[in-house]
Amino acid sequence: MRPLTKLILFSLEATFFLSSCSSKQPNEKVAQPNPVPSFPAVEINARATTLYLSFPAVLQGKQNIEIRPKVDGYIESIYIDEGSVVRKGQKLFKISAPSYDQELHNAAALITSAEAEVNTAQLQVNKTKPLVSKGIISSYELDFAENALKIKNAILAQARAGYVNAQTNVGYTHVNSPVDGIASAVPYKIGSLVSSNTPQPLTTISNNGYIYAYVSLNEKQLLSFSRNYPGKDVAQKLKNVPPVLLTLSDGSSYPLAGKVETVNGLINTQTGSASFRAIFPNPSGLIRSGGSATLKVPQYATNVILVPQKSTYEIQGKHFLYVVSSDNTVKSTEISIAETTTGQLYVVNHGLRVGDKIVVEGTENLKDGMKIKPDIIPTEKLYTELK
Repeated sequence: MRPLTKLILFSLEATFFLSSCSSKQPNEKVAQPNPVPSFPAVEINARATTLYLSFPAVLQGKQNIEIRPKVDGYIESIYIDEGSVVRKGQKLFKISAPSYDQELHNAAALITSAEAEVNTAQLQVNKTKPLVSKGIISSYELDFAENALKIKNAILAQARAGYVNAQTNVGYTHVNSPVDGIASAVPYKIGSLVSSNTPQPLTTISNNGYIYAYVSLNEKQLLSFSRNYPGKDVAQKLKNVPPVLLTLSDGSSYPLAGKVETVNGLINTQTGSASFRAIFPNPSGLIRSGGSATLKVPQYATNVILVPQKSTYEIQGKHFLYVVSSDNTVKSTEISIAETTTGQLYVVNHGLRVGDKIVVEGTENLKDGMKIKPDIIPTEKLYTELK
């Protein structure tokens, strides 16, 4: 190659090198790969815990007594209002029934008449006795007088019984509360005609010092309930049922525990369910008869797997969560959960094993095969917060 040609080629290479170097910015950074995202995770272990069977419950006062009139008449006075707190023996209503007052007056008059006839018969006996003793008249006359006295005494006793009955009927015009409690609706007003056959009671008095919670169990639940508590018979099993809890309709927890008292041993063939009843003290009257709540029956379990509810998601009625593999990739895994819960934790029947790691939060940002950096949370701390 000629020297001139070599010089030209060298000049061109130098120019190209300098132009390429000048095109780069002095502070330009080389792109770095995206960092692996971090997600809170927990390692699964088996533990002992208290599970809760939850059932919808209907609440009823220990006593719900319908107040109905025993006599026919018009309501003359109403001494209570709806929701009033009443005491045993307190007046509730006054019914105007003049016929019963008249019967009482008639009964009193009959007693006066009968007493007079008894006195007359007694005088006759007293008069006859000396005459018989002196032989002036026969003993037949004395027997006749004494029998007449017995008849008059019987009439007097009958008159007194009629008076007591009339008094009782007059007493029925004053309607009193048979128990302590709270009055419900008062459908009839002053002037309403009422009788023992009226379709609605005058009111209902609910004794809410104790509240019954009634729960229906299907056949499967009843069998499970019976097997979970030791005892040779139903009475012994009921004694071994721990105190039960109540969640009120607003989601708050009732502060006092209750006790399961009875379990219906008969399954209704139409509904396929049986019922049991729990009783709760209600000293403050917070719970009203006719309300609804959720009854929670505790069960003690060992070696169960628990997962936070917030770590799961649901698709078409099935529950899933993300399991972290050994290479820190996640896999969507279906799990089977029990009906029982404990706080904000699910009980897992199938789908997980002890030692598995699961993502606790942020599942909406994950997909199968995604690589993450698991931020392991201490198991005890997490479960304590969620109970």
